[in-house]
Amino acid sequence: MKRELLKFCWDYVNERALRLKKSNDDLQESLDSEDKNSTGDKHETGRAMVQLEQEKLAQQVQELDNTRDALKKVNIDRKSETIGEGSWVKTSFANYFIAISAGAYKHETEMVYCISINAPIAQLLVDKKKGDSFVFNGNTHTILEVV
Repeated sequence: MKRELLKFCWDYVNERALRLKKSNDDLQESLDSEDKNSTGDKHETGRAMVQLEQEKLAQQVQELDNTRDALKKVNIDRKSETIGEGSWVKTSFANYFIAISAGAYKHETEMVYCISINAPIAQLLVDKKKGDSFVFNGNTHTILEVV
């Protein structure tokens, strides 16, 4: 199951990379058409807006690179009773895979939330063991299993 969760995270990263590449291609095409079809102030305004979007996109690409680097460090073969990166944690409220923030993975009847080590709930989970409890959003959660 941890291999499936890791694959789900990699699929999330790869899909996001494809979306960012498409956005970049669309912006480049828009910039090229601005060069061909516009003159004067309208031309400069259009170019400036496209360049601002390209800067935002570059920030998103950098964030994706950081996410990819974090995912490369996740060791799903890690054997430990304490929770850390690469742990699949079952609690009395939900199940978590500590790797990157990639949303929810549904496996048969089980939902597993893929979360970053920096997520608030992950910070409460780290270094805890099966049987430990913690309070999150006013609710007491009990750790049922650490895989």
